[in-house]
Amino acid sequence: MDGKILVEKLLRYAVNFLHLNKRDVIYMRNILLKEFKLDAPIKDCPNLDFIDTLAVPDVLTNEIEEYALKNGFIEDGEQNLYSTYIFGLLSPLPSKVNETFRALKEESIEKACAYLYNLGIKNDYIKKTAIDKNLKWEYEDGNRLLEITINLSKPEKSNKDIAKLLTAPKGEKYPSCLLCKENEGFKGTLSHPARENIRTISLTMGGEPWFVQYSPYAYYEEHMIAISEKHTPMHIEKDTVHKLADFVDFFPNYMIGSNASLPIVGGSILNHEHFQGGKHLMPMHKAPIEKEYSSKEFSSVKIGKVDWYNSVIRLESENREEILLLVEKIINAWKDYTDEENYIFAETNGEKHNSLSPVCRKAGNKYIFDIILRNNITNEEYPEGVFHAHPEYHNIKKEGIGLIEAMGLFILPGRLKKQLNDIADILCKNVEYNEKELAKEDNFLFVHKDMVANLIKEGFAKNKEVALNRVTNYVNVTCKNILFNTAVFKNDEKGVKGFNKFLNSIGIN
Repeated sequence: MDGKILVEKLLRYAVNFLHLNKRDVIYMRNILLKEFKLDAPIKDCPNLDFIDTLAVPDVLTNEIEEYALKNGFIEDGEQNLYSTYIFGLLSPLPSKVNETFRALKEESIEKACAYLYNLGIKNDYIKKTAIDKNLKWEYEDGNRLLEITINLSKPEKSNKDIAKLLTAPKGEKYPSCLLCKENEGFKGTLSHPARENIRTISLTMGGEPWFVQYSPYAYYEEHMIAISEKHTPMHIEKDTVHKLADFVDFFPNYMIGSNASLPIVGGSILNHEHFQGGKHLMPMHKAPIEKEYSSKEFSSVKIGKVDWYNSVIRLESENREEILLLVEKIINAWKDYTDEENYIFAETNGEKHNSLSPVCRKAGNKYIFDIILRNNITNEEYPEGVFHAHPEYHNIKKEGIGLIEAMGLFILPGRLKKQLNDIADILCKNVEYNEKELAKEDNFLFVHKDMVANLIKEGFAKNKEVALNRVTNYVNVTCKNILFNTAVFKNDEKGVKGFNKFLNSIGIN
């Protein structure tokens, strides 16, 4: 591979897609020549018109990594660290990105977001090719909808990578976590992704410094994360509500929500305050109001119970101050609320169990809050969580059911792609069903042995297509049942009575 041609490819790409000013091309050429240990540029460069049509930078990423490895700039396993560094060099500085974003926002927030999002794709921060490999489908359940994905985009560490971690230097962790502001420009390590190519936008939320960035492995359309500049734990308090409202005032084109603040129900990162947002309208948002309520104290707020699997209160109002006061009241009341009949305990032995996930969006001047009530209590029967996915569903989803799944978008593990296909082969007799083999713990399908047995009880499928449909429907129903598991107030007489009793306790009837 000719490094001099690679330099010219990268320069042309940067001018076209990464906003490299033509006045800076000579300067950047010299920077790249130094990086690639070259003395001078190519004299007669071949035609590079194909660069102008690249939708993603994958071909250039591969060439950078191959060239660096071949010439001994890096060791095997460090390829992504190096290509990320090069794309970081070619991208505008964070200050310039913020300046451009705010100038475009004067025209429209949609233009500003498109600028930042497309920059993330073009500089290889947002892994669009990997994201596009994810399997996605929808499940219509009456007037409700679920979106289900099998996540194939996040790379898994190889044994070689894991072995290298054993000899990596130990010491104070920097950045403190994957969300910290200090990730901007960080070189990366074997255990922490490189972030030279990340670009964030600064803003004020709740009177505090925050920033936003897109997710590199987006779970939905324009998946954005809002992050506090302070490395402070997740919490759901009065200030949370104001931060969410400030976000949708700045980004009226996006929704935003907070994970609950407790383990089991609180998502995967609880040590750094952050919210999940984006352009996507979640299945929960599309669900209608099942029952309407009212409050004399908050007369401008429309209140309803959402026709959804778990327990959700929806509030709507153009009066920002009044709706925020009502959300605060619900947060404070739920924190200490106990309903023994529905096995809801605010705390046991000094351990708090109640939390909630507030989700905010705007429709014109109207604020809409969906408040998902959560509880993380465990017992002998359900040691993983009473209001968590029950054990019979762990073969499909065992991890915590956080904000995104609570809103109806399931992110299932990548292992399921092959496992579900193998189950379909058994179901249509492409592969012989051996119950004893399936019961061995080292069998790839061991976790699905009960699922396979249940499907076969209903009869074998006449062909692979029918088998796959039955397997997919099994997953659909499982996801639906998992959300039912998470409901603190079940959709039965006892649960409906309990839901009403909680709202009555804060003057909502």
